[in-house]
Amino acid sequence: MAKFTFNMPDIGEGIAEAEIVQWHKQVGDTVQEDEEFVDMMTDKATVPMESPVNGKILEIAGGEGDMVSIGSMLVVIEVEGEVPDEVAEENEAAADATPAPAPKDDDVEERIEVENPDPSDADDAMAADPSPPPAPSPTPAPKPKAKADTKVLATPAVRKRAKDLGVDLAQVKPAEDGRVRHGDLDQFLSYNSGYGSAAPTREDEEKKVIGMRRRIAENMAASKRNIPHFSYVEEVDVTDLEELRAQLNANRGDKPKLTILPMLITAICKTLPDFPMMNARYDDEAGVVTRYGSVHMGMAAQTDAGLMVPVIKNAQAQNLWQLANEISRLADAARSGTAKSEEMQGGTLTVTSLGPLGGVATTPVINRPEVAIIGPNRIIERPMYVTGSDGAERIEKRKLMNISISCDHRVVDGWDAASFVQALKKLLEAPALILVS
Repeated sequence: MAKFTFNMPDIGEGIAEAEIVQWHKQVGDTVQEDEEFVDMMTDKATVPMESPVNGKILEIAGGEGDMVSIGSMLVVIEVEGEVPDEVAEENEAAADATPAPAPKDDDVEERIEVENPDPSDADDAMAADPSPPPAPSPTPAPKPKAKADTKVLATPAVRKRAKDLGVDLAQVKPAEDGRVRHGDLDQFLSYNSGYGSAAPTREDEEKKVIGMRRRIAENMAASKRNIPHFSYVEEVDVTDLEELRAQLNANRGDKPKLTILPMLITAICKTLPDFPMMNARYDDEAGVVTRYGSVHMGMAAQTDAGLMVPVIKNAQAQNLWQLANEISRLADAARSGTAKSEEMQGGTLTVTSLGPLGGVATTPVINRPEVAIIGPNRIIERPMYVTGSDGAERIEKRKLMNISISCDHRVVDGWDAASFVQALKKLLEAPALILVS
């Protein structure tokens, strides 16, 4: 028998350490060659580690949430016979490895030095580059459902409320006509203190913040700590835009169904050439702003593990249908945890939307080191004054949407942000221009 110490390899991300997200094997378990035994998270992605040998695990580097330095011991495996020379040499090289420098983006329009940077505020966390989620936690067993009662007369709303409260309607005294109403249910609850409480007490629990959730926490804290945010909100009439979208969907054939997001991204890409300061990243440690010629659009996506931001590369070169396909593909990859490392980094501007949950206005947090983030809000219908072709004013029902933008005030002025949004508004309210090359 021999002991083989498997060292944490340099996985080419330019990192010094990685976080233990999930162990698939524990001390005493056997492991086969090429079998995945642990998931490690970097700043960019979750990477499974495979065993190079067969054997039994004798020691592991730590628990989930612990950090392991590149080149240090990750796991000790007991093997039969001698470890193959090529495996031993590769593992020794891993122990001596120094992290490779992070690749630089060569898609640069211009670089601008910014005077008086504050190095004390520099932080290596990047809000734009969260990683794919770890494997989902087991789903808790469902709570027992309230006893269904189809004999009692009651409206669907009363039945649903009773079910949510865990109340058997057969125990509730109905009104004279035999029908249970909300008032009867209220009276029952008042005389049965503690029965079917609308807000059941849950036990306190402590949950260690690790993996994706910890990465999000670090990135958001770094963004708010280092970036002086300011937000600007403008109302946009999207009635004509929604009508155009409906027409395109009605004649789309086998193309994907269009949401408003690809149309918004196209409008943003057409607006950005006149406002290059918006499509940029700020290296506050070096005091350099990099303005990009291509638009690498970050797309905030909610997953079971938390918020992730996959990146649509070269969004300005894609048409509406291509964007719709890419949005769907990247969102699915993010939610399933199959997004590649390169798909989660390199964003130059981010769009974040809560869809139908979006409120009247939002103040989104910038994905550091980007300098701006755009948040479309919920579309609502309401009456407004409209001037007709004859110059007369009349009241019409219109579809309206607020657009929010947050900017880094160190490198983006309020006038520039407002001018950008006004130009974007003009394009969205004349949507035929979106389709013009």
